[in-house]
Amino acid sequence: MSGLIALLDDVAALAKVAAASLDDVVGQATKAGAKAAGAVIDDAAVTPKYVQGFEAARELPIVWRIAKGSIRNKLVILLPVALLLSAFAPWLIPLLLMLGGAYLCFEGAEKILHVFHAKKSHEPVAVEEKVTSARLEEAKVAGAIKTDFILSAEIMTIALAALPATGGVMLQIPALALVALGITALVYGSVAVIVKADDVGLHMAQAGRLASTRALGRGIVTSMPTFLKLLTVVGTAAMLWVGGSIILHGLEEMGVAGPAHAIHAIAEAVAHTVSAAQGAIGWLVTATLDGVFGLILGLVIVPLVTRASALIPRG
Repeated sequence: MSGLIALLDDVAALAKVAAASLDDVVGQATKAGAKAAGAVIDDAAVTPKYVQGFEAARELPIVWRIAKGSIRNKLVILLPVALLLSAFAPWLIPLLLMLGGAYLCFEGAEKILHVFHAKKSHEPVAVEEKVTSARLEEAKVAGAIKTDFILSAEIMTIALAALPATGGVMLQIPALALVALGITALVYGSVAVIVKADDVGLHMAQAGRLASTRALGRGIVTSMPTFLKLLTVVGTAAMLWVGGSIILHGLEEMGVAGPAHAIHAIAEAVAHTVSAAQGAIGWLVTATLDGVFGLILGLVIVPLVTRASALIPRG
């Protein structure tokens, strides 16, 4: 009897250890995923454009194909690479983070320049016809998965850098896998809702039994273009904020702490001028200045990339 009680105690102890480990993995994965918020928002903002122009029946299958490609990018390619870097070349992780941050700054600045260029050109934007071509769908899906690979690489690198070094590979593998699956579900679940919202709204407006239901449907249909524009703005701002903060943090670790310290001092000075919500005000000022820094850096990178791409011979 005493042996059975001792065995049950051992089982209970192992269960507690397993539960604590699971809680640790989930907690670390949540923290690591939160660090990649900017890239996640941009991923959700970018993807809907890849299903524009297709018939409604093909929208969700296309989103699902892109989501499967994203999971493959993260789990099959990027997760092993991240673990190899952590084990054999951890000094490369900050450099890759800064490279990814510079890419986010470049993308954000390029989007802003594109908006101003479009306003100056005053050229009418052609309305894309509904298409069902399998070849075009393949090209769109392939392009979306390539774009996702870049953003996924940034997400996984940020997540890896956010995990504690003392956790070891037994923490890194499940935590990174959980980040990959959770972020993919969040991003492409949101994309699926976004691309089908106008169809749902149209159905509600036409077939709703109540006047309030029909009014809500019309409101969804009319508000979606504005919502998509707002999502693009939020995604661009998030890219510049995250990209700028990554570069500033990387420079600080390399001994160039002046820019980061200056932003911190300005944020503290502004926060002290208000009596309430000083922490929120300080964070908002810091994020804004990080974004401004990211925009300036992006505006410097854009012409360099443009000139470099012009020198590459076309096939």
